[in-house]
Amino acid sequence: MSQLAVKNFEANHGQLQALRNVNFSISKGEVIALVGANGAGKSTMLRAIAGAHKTSSGELQLNGKNISSLTSFERVRAGLALVPEGRKLFNDMSVQDNLLLGSITGRSGHWTEEKFFQAFPYLVKRRYAKAGNLSGGEQQAAAIGRALMSNPDILMLDEISLGLSPVAVDLVYVAMKKLKDLGTTIILVEQDLARAMLFANRVICMLEGRIVLDEASKGLSRDTVTAAYFGKHLQTKRSVH
Repeated sequence: MSQLAVKNFEANHGQLQALRNVNFSISKGEVIALVGANGAGKSTMLRAIAGAHKTSSGELQLNGKNISSLTSFERVRAGLALVPEGRKLFNDMSVQDNLLLGSITGRSGHWTEEKFFQAFPYLVKRRYAKAGNLSGGEQQAAAIGRALMSNPDILMLDEISLGLSPVAVDLVYVAMKKLKDLGTTIILVEQDLARAMLFANRVICMLEGRIVLDEASKGLSRDTVTAAYFGKHLQTKRSVH
């Protein structure tokens, strides 16, 4: 049984259709890289799963249960957690207090404050610092920690490396490797295609609100993903016919 199943998702941004009959499922422990050009629907997809963006049709199942009618907070309590683009931390609060906010769902599991600081040791000295005073990489780590403190079944990360220095990105991915090794189910939106393909078990590429490629990353060529990314595979199919 799939841990998460997205069925016939459709969603709009005003008059613009942002998601078009999207279907995919995720198994426990899988790491999926969700890629595509700006405006392809990646962030809308994550927000729709999290309940932060209303769908016009479709069904969402988590661990075999239909959770389509749940609010965003109820979905967190059910086991979904989203690290949004831009991190959205409470800048006047300390790192520790931001982490504590993530634990208010009361879900039990692996993640505690101490487990988080073991996974992200470079934040130990920043534990009581205001989130707004952290570097971009430190803020991203804190945002991931806040999500982990809800002990989610599925962790979703939107544009995890956006705006970060190469050194900060490397540090975040070192910690992400630990999450992967723990068997965390992850959906990752990543602008760095090479890094995404290396980190994920599977790549889903979106184009104009649709899934145009869904394949295991092992053996998948960058050229194939790039062709899907820009719709070139569709042009090839049309030319054949």
